[in-house]
Amino acid sequence: MYRAHFGLREPPFGITPDTSFAFSAQAHQEALNTLLVALAAGEGFIKIVGEVGTGKTLLCRRLLATLGDEYVTAYLPNPLLEPRSLMLALGEEFEIPMERDADEHRLMRALNHALLDQARANRRVVVLIDEAQAMPLPTLEALRLLSNLETEKRKLLQVVLFGQPELDARLDDPAVRQLKQRITFHYRLGGLSRAELRYYIAHRLRVAGYIGPDVFSGPALWLLHRASRGVPRLVNIIAHKCLMLVYGQGGHRVRRTHVRTAVRDTPSARRSGFPWAATMFAAVSVGSLIALLAA
Repeated sequence: MYRAHFGLREPPFGITPDTSFAFSAQAHQEALNTLLVALAAGEGFIKIVGEVGTGKTLLCRRLLATLGDEYVTAYLPNPLLEPRSLMLALGEEFEIPMERDADEHRLMRALNHALLDQARANRRVVVLIDEAQAMPLPTLEALRLLSNLETEKRKLLQVVLFGQPELDARLDDPAVRQLKQRITFHYRLGGLSRAELRYYIAHRLRVAGYIGPDVFSGPALWLLHRASRGVPRLVNIIAHKCLMLVYGQGGHRVRRTHVRTAVRDTPSARRSGFPWAATMFAAVSVGSLIALLAA
């Protein structure tokens, strides 16, 4: 809607994880470095925890893009699987011939043989599990049993768990205490700092094709960080609405008043303590603006 107005090739603030827009914030770079060091060391389990919207899926995709040819990877975006379904899913990811009606013992044996073949070829096998907090406890235990497969020198399978903070609570269950003990590296993702937010906004606009002066004023960025808590997904949602509001007014500069209105239209944004009474902007919801522009 506003791409031509700002001279953009594509929307700059989409919420779908896109590695072309990846921004090397300190937390993300530290998490990526932790993953690379742990995988190179041959550690069995690695855990990355972060709140909703902090970029865990994007980090996962960055890791997949970074790993070299010596790694064979499997990516499971939906871990809500029973143990047998987990083994079948891994078989599909690794292109291992498996009998659909085989029992768990035969599936485990097929995976073991395939993992040994990869080890003989000097390849490391890594399983990346997104939304790991949704994985049932019996499936987590089955994953631990799979990680028992090893040679005298190293593990045949490495596992990276990406999850929300609820994953920590799930791992506190006594039923999976052995798995918890095997997590040797972990990292907790946080939001963008106020200083990083300015560069994050400028980076995404530049990747989308923007050329020109800063679109967001300093006070607008301050308020945007306060409302979003630096969570990238919330930043994107609010910033997108701000651009819509500016476009609707025919302007080219996002100010505090635009951020206030966008935050009011975003239920997940933090609004406590906002000086709503001080705004001089005519209150109009983003939804009403879309309807008006469509008309």
